[in-house]
Amino acid sequence: MVSSLEKSPNPGVLPWWAKDRGFGLVLIATGFISWLAAGTLVLERIELYKNPDYVTSCDINPWISCGTVMRSEQAGIFGFPNPFFGIVCFAIVITIGVVLLAGASKLQRWFWICFQIGVTAAMGLVIWFWSQALYEINALCPYCMVVWAMTIPLFVFTTARNVVTGVIPAGAAVKKFFTEWSWIATAILWLLVAATVVLRFPNAFFG
Repeated sequence: MVSSLEKSPNPGVLPWWAKDRGFGLVLIATGFISWLAAGTLVLERIELYKNPDYVTSCDINPWISCGTVMRSEQAGIFGFPNPFFGIVCFAIVITIGVVLLAGASKLQRWFWICFQIGVTAAMGLVIWFWSQALYEINALCPYCMVVWAMTIPLFVFTTARNVVTGVIPAGAAVKKFFTEWSWIATAILWLLVAATVVLRFPNAFFG
């Protein structure tokens, strides 16, 4: 009963973020920042329940407005406000990170496959929310964008780790790509999201 990391033929040459404790730090950082953003949205949503005319802390202008986003249909795709779902999911991410940081190393391959599925689903939701915010709701939620920004490295490095440790079968070239290019891939995705946001809402940033 060994972890995927222990099954790796060359565990000593894995990048720091692919090792148990390094990956634990990645999960704690991305999970905690996302949890704070989701938690803030929960508090704002509660205020809106109490007072429909409440102005949220991030209602800056017509284009940057959490209130507008929160009142949209897309803000409750599970039948309740999305941030309530987010604080639970990101708490799980944080917990897994703490477990890894504490030295747990016998999590089985099926566990990491399930985690990969969950993180991939989260990335899919982020892409959908991004498209809805830009082209349907026509407004941005800064706290939501924090979650987008953290989900990107969470997805990239979870996928990269699962590839380089053998959870996801891949050839040497693919493993080399993920080992060397994960940071660059993350940066490119951040830049693409930022560019689309600025191009879609130039008045929000340049007056």
